[in-house]
Amino acid sequence: MELSVVYSRAVAGMDAPLVQVETHLSNGLPAFHIVGLPETAVRESKDRVRSAILNSHFAFPDRRITINLAPADLPKEGGRFDLPIALGILAASGQVPGAELAHHEFLGELALDGRLRAVPGAIQAAGAASRSGRQLTVPAESAPLAALAPNSRVIPASDLLTLCAHLNGNRRIGHCEAQWIDRESAYPDLQDIVGQPGARRALEIAASGNHNLLLFGPPGTGKTLLASRLPGILPPPGPEEALTLLALRSFFDPGGSGEGFRRPFRAPHHTASAAALAGGGSKPRPGEISLAHGGVLFLDELAEFSRLSLEVLREPLESGEITLSRALHRTRYPARFQLIAAMNPCPCGFLDDPDRPCRCTPEQIQRYRARISGPLLDRIDLHVPVNRLPPGELLNPQGGCEGSREVRARVCHSRDAQQQRQGCANAQIPPDRLMPLCRLGDREKRYLESAAQRMALSGRALHRTLRVARTVADLAGSPQVTIEHISEALAYRNAELS
Repeated sequence: MELSVVYSRAVAGMDAPLVQVETHLSNGLPAFHIVGLPETAVRESKDRVRSAILNSHFAFPDRRITINLAPADLPKEGGRFDLPIALGILAASGQVPGAELAHHEFLGELALDGRLRAVPGAIQAAGAASRSGRQLTVPAESAPLAALAPNSRVIPASDLLTLCAHLNGNRRIGHCEAQWIDRESAYPDLQDIVGQPGARRALEIAASGNHNLLLFGPPGTGKTLLASRLPGILPPPGPEEALTLLALRSFFDPGGSGEGFRRPFRAPHHTASAAALAGGGSKPRPGEISLAHGGVLFLDELAEFSRLSLEVLREPLESGEITLSRALHRTRYPARFQLIAAMNPCPCGFLDDPDRPCRCTPEQIQRYRARISGPLLDRIDLHVPVNRLPPGELLNPQGGCEGSREVRARVCHSRDAQQQRQGCANAQIPPDRLMPLCRLGDREKRYLESAAQRMALSGRALHRTLRVARTVADLAGSPQVTIEHISEALAYRNAELS
């Protein structure tokens, strides 16, 4: 047999398109050619494949070898095609049964001695292979991740020689079993926060309804400390969401050492570029907003970020996904995150501080706040001041503050009610379903209308205020949104930065 076909999978965002690795051995001077839009790492695989085959005690054909990666218009990248290329050569030269390969798909980078190294995108490839009715063979390091895909049949291979023994029927390799580690992750506890009852209440509302939150106040008042406690009061992700989180992390950690049931907390530095936040590159990879999917994106010193970087957030905050467009293709990544931001009220940070005078002029304060656009502020549901505590209260805490466990119990109960009522968190309620779900009476409508006119709320801000009021009502166990709930929601819009 001088022609063989081996199935593999490319990586295209969260998808894994099928790639057929076609191998042809022909007469002529010895040569090794790879066609089908391979990038540099794929073209270099011929050297890795040759050494791996020889060091695995197989014969490397002394003939003209042509490898075609089909479809030809799909970009191929990385070392993931090393294993299917090697198996294609072995099958075409009769050293591995070609009929056995038709029921498998293969991914893996080869070391020079034939060992297999982990590759990104194993979860997506396993899901696509199971839908095609084929088994997926991956490096043993990637197998536990790939086995988590629903209905997948994953064969873990440590090296090329062991895998060929399996394909020849000499030494079978068992399928990798899925092992979900569903345990409570350790997060910083809310009990560490001294005082700040208003900010604690806003944090609970944000967690309950998946709302965005802006904390502002003088430096050193605990804004970062508060934000870091949010993941600990969020409900744990379900299996499907955890699988998505693992798939996103696998782009940078192919071995999958991260916990699937741990909510991400991403805190990029204020010098991060727009590409670092959104993702990108010649081979588009997820950025910070996608790595924060299902968790928290914390932007400390919000006003210090560049205007371009901040404006990147506007579309994902509405749609829950980010699309990276390049000349040849478009890649879509999920980006359903909670934005928690912190900033000072002015450049020096001490505006309205009773203990330290502010040194900023009105023009400096205006320029500082103008770095954050109105449309972005409009998309942040809760604007919460965090004031300085007296030294005596910090040095002699009274205790008795609730910890994350108690707050998370209320948050989970509220989220369960939202899921049963509308199938999503309150922050994601579509506009056409908002009014029926809030159940406003005539008195509540008149009160909200008067407040919206007085505060000059935009349509988006009005809808977001209603969603926050719906969350406040859910925490109170009320089926209807009352004036008290609306009043509390409006208080978070009545801040000086709005």
